[in-house]
Amino acid sequence: MRTAMTRHHVAWRGDIVARRFRMIGIIAVAASAVGCAGRLPDYDPPDSVTYLDAQNWRPEQREWFYHTSQGTKVMPYAWFLALEQPRASWPGPAPRFATPEHLARFGFIPSAPSSVNPDGLPVGFARDAFGINEGTDEPEAIVGMTCAACHTGQVEYGRRAIRIDGGPSMADTGAFQEQVGLALFWTFESQPRFARFAERVLRADGQPDTPDARNRLHGRLELALDAGRTERGLAEKRRLYPVEEGFGRLDALGRGGNFVFGTLTGNHGNLAVADAPVSYPPLWDAPWFDWVQYNGSILQPMSRNVAEAMGVRSLVKLVGPPEQLHRSSVRIQNLYDMERQLAGRAPGGGLRSPPWQEQILGSIDRAAAERGRAHFQRLCSGCHVPWDPAAIGTAAIPPRVTMVALDKIETDPRAARNFAERRAVLPGGEEVPAAEGLRRVTSNVINAWYDANNVPEQGSWTDARGVVRPGRHEMNGGRPNEWRAPLAYRARPLNGVWATAPYLHNGSVPSLYQMLLPADQRDRAFYVGSRQFDPKHVGFATTAFNGGFRFDTSIPGNSNRGHEFRDAPLGNGVIGPELTDQQRWEIIEYLKTL
Repeated sequence: MRTAMTRHHVAWRGDIVARRFRMIGIIAVAASAVGCAGRLPDYDPPDSVTYLDAQNWRPEQREWFYHTSQGTKVMPYAWFLALEQPRASWPGPAPRFATPEHLARFGFIPSAPSSVNPDGLPVGFARDAFGINEGTDEPEAIVGMTCAACHTGQVEYGRRAIRIDGGPSMADTGAFQEQVGLALFWTFESQPRFARFAERVLRADGQPDTPDARNRLHGRLELALDAGRTERGLAEKRRLYPVEEGFGRLDALGRGGNFVFGTLTGNHGNLAVADAPVSYPPLWDAPWFDWVQYNGSILQPMSRNVAEAMGVRSLVKLVGPPEQLHRSSVRIQNLYDMERQLAGRAPGGGLRSPPWQEQILGSIDRAAAERGRAHFQRLCSGCHVPWDPAAIGTAAIPPRVTMVALDKIETDPRAARNFAERRAVLPGGEEVPAAEGLRRVTSNVINAWYDANNVPEQGSWTDARGVVRPGRHEMNGGRPNEWRAPLAYRARPLNGVWATAPYLHNGSVPSLYQMLLPADQRDRAFYVGSRQFDPKHVGFATTAFNGGFRFDTSIPGNSNRGHEFRDAPLGNGVIGPELTDQQRWEIIEYLKTL
């Protein structure tokens, strides 16, 4: 029966496959993706991992954050587990794509199997079930990425690792997406590989393994590839992403805007060049700040989280019948619960910044740190105000995070300028600034969920599990949904800054030591992707290594200029006089104490 079924499948698809992939120039696509695979580093697991109780999360809270869905979709869950790596294998199968060792090469942190992560997927991956992408309410198990994929860090010193909850990830999501696409193509194109894939998927889904079932699966795989090829083709034709992001960076506002305004609406005229990658920011204390994002563009916590979920491919109906508009896969309740866990009931009661680990990274010179504190107070505290939970009132009166104008700080301006200058045509035909468009879209998605669940403005309501929940006002963080696009970057408090390398909003300065140098003395190029920590200069190792990503600061969007201590008039990127080397080391010792 298997032989007859295979012959039937090959006859049905063979000519179509050959014609289609000759037409799209598959050789060029495969060569590009193979090159990407070649630059991934090998995975070398540490001997031990230290979790920081001082960050104020219990193990069950940490595990929940790592693997709770925000409503995004990578692909059907059974597909992900069945997929093989896009490498030659003869005569047997290639290793599975979703093995922890393989996914760790993209920078994802391995995570043990548990009740919320039964298949042992890495930190930042979650199983969920919804069917909105097929235009039906019939659910399908899917795998998606969580907040933790980009906001969980790890610092390694020798063979010992320190987990940084809420810290910047080292994930290379661009390489991951390329390799997923290539793995799907190889599965579609290779009959033996597809046969293995189909057998695994149909068995996992409890479906009979018949020729018709395989043909339907092959058709779905073709639709997924067609959608991916359309997006990739438009991106290459218009050079939408000319700056390679590499490990630990993403042009979140640019790519998210293209997905929301272009892909979800089907209006390719809304696509814009996204050439301003930014580092993943740390999350501790963020729920208590007033405006968030590097350009201080979003006020409301719920809107921020919904925009983030949409930007990493939650499914939203922005066109279609009125009764379906603004239906989404976004897990509003989960986003609220995540925000509460991050924030705690009061400032300082949620996730806290990680303290310097003297027993692993070396002791702090307290006398030098005290001298560094004086330097910091004189030179830095006007922008980087201290984090003082006791001085904060309520979420409705959050602490102000200083915004510094581009012409003063002179760091790479593209992230702020791109967002300020971007416009989009909404489905009704109105053209608006991107900030206003995202405000409307997020408001509509949030309110559609509230309406569907009968959530009152104030007071409480009871969810489907019988749990009493707060009303809209509290779920929104007590703030209106306001967006803006200033030509400025924020200067957040620096508690925990030691664990957030590389530095500046675009990750263009590898260490705290280099942040204190004039720009022309900073590394013009360095390598990222290693978690090996340099406790002296406070940053990750930057020398070339197999699979490392070469960060070239000469590329627009990657500039390491600005925020300089240099003997020149203040302004135009100069924020203070040039420091002596002793002063630099003293400031670094002080920053370790924050």
